[in-house]
Formats: sequence, C-alpha cells, structure tokens
Amino acid sequence: MSGINKVILVGHLGKDPELRHLEGGVKVASFPLATSETYTKDGKKIEQTEWHNIVMWRGLADIAEKFLVKGKLVYIEGKLRTRSWEDKEGHKRYQTEIVADNFTMLGRKSDNEPVNGGYQSTGTYDGSHGTTKVEEHIPAAISANQDAPEDDLPF
Repeated sequence: MSGINKVILVGHLGKDPELRHLEGGVKVASFPLATSETYTKDGKKIEQTEWHNIVMWRGLADIAEKFLVKGKLVYIEGKLRTRSWEDKEGHKRYQTEIVADNFTMLGRKSDNEPVNGGYQSTGTYDGSHGTTKVEEHIPAAISANQDAPEDDLPF
C-alpha cells in the first residue's frame, strides 16, 4: 500500500500571490498562508499562528493571480513537498511547501469580490492530467451584461 500525502488548510493570505514564468511558459504562483489556533492557558486566551508556503502551478496559478489578494480567506487542498538546493556559499538549503491541488474562496460574499471584476471562483488543477477546472459563480448584475459566450474561459 502506498502512503498518503494530503494537506488541508483554511487560512488568510499573508500577501498577494507572486507569479513567475518558467521555461516553456509554465506559470507558478506562490504566497504565504496564515492559519491560527486559539486556546486557553492559565485563564488567558492565546492565539498561535503558523505560516505555510503555498505554491500553485499552471492554470491554478492563473486563477490565483486573478482572484486572490492579501487577507483573503481560502480553503486549500494539496501535498506537502520539501525541496533542496545549494546556496551561493555552497550550503544545502531546504524549503517545505504546500503544492496546492485546488482552492476555494471563503468568507462573506462581499469578501469574494474579484480582484479585476466579476467572479467568485473555485479552481482545481489536476497535475496528473494537466487540466484546470474553474467553477465561476457570476453575480446576476454582471451575468446580465456578459457579452462573452458562456463557455469562454478567461485562460
């Protein structure tokens, strides 16, 4: 039996996604995500925040660039990955990241206003098949004025 590598996080973006373009036109977005836990110790309420490095590839990176901004509350599913490299001084460095498979924007409806106008979105990227699925929920006021065909995706 093979192992399971699955991470589920709900948290707030620490900054806007940073988008990079690699060889062959491959896009990658990365950003920090904060998750918080509150507990009581000796009658005092204590909040502990953990920071996670999130990485999104290809089509999911496009969706993140368009819809995610600092402070946005998101649900993310992905895999834990640790990569290593040698720095300029020859020291071996390591970084552990969450490679996202999909995400869902959470929060109040007003929190899910688009970065560039019009949509609330759930994005899923299936790395094994190289496909991206976007479920867009277009507000009635916007959909009534939509000139583009319904199957015209933004990427």
